[in-house]
Amino acid sequence: MISHITLGTNDLDRAIAFYEPIMQALGHVRVPFERSDPFTMWKNPAMDRPLIALTRPTNGAPHEPGNGQMVAFLAPTRSAVDAVHALAIAAAAQDEGAPGLRPLYHPNYYGAYFRDPDGNKICVVCHDAVD
Repeated sequence: MISHITLGTNDLDRAIAFYEPIMQALGHVRVPFERSDPFTMWKNPAMDRPLIALTRPTNGAPHEPGNGQMVAFLAPTRSAVDAVHALAIAAAAQDEGAPGLRPLYHPNYYGAYFRDPDGNKICVVCHDAVD
């Protein structure tokens, strides 16, 4: 269903430094890619897609986060949700919801929310009953 998700940034180096440990904690690897307008991508090593990409806006205008959009990364365990949220907050993310159960979605929905340094809203979620 999803080919790739692109997150905008005004500072690609800062965004890469922010997301690299998060992607590692989720088991994703960086995809080697070169082009004149640089961007960085990660993926699950067992799959070709989906890709998560970071880039500056191609139209040259500054990146501005939207209201109502969110990207949710699937975590393999609840402890991975905890770890990713802690990594994000330690790297200057804005907390939008500490790790915990959100039974209003379903009984096993264990998620956490934050905004990256560019203001993009991110969720990390595990749908499993236990680790």
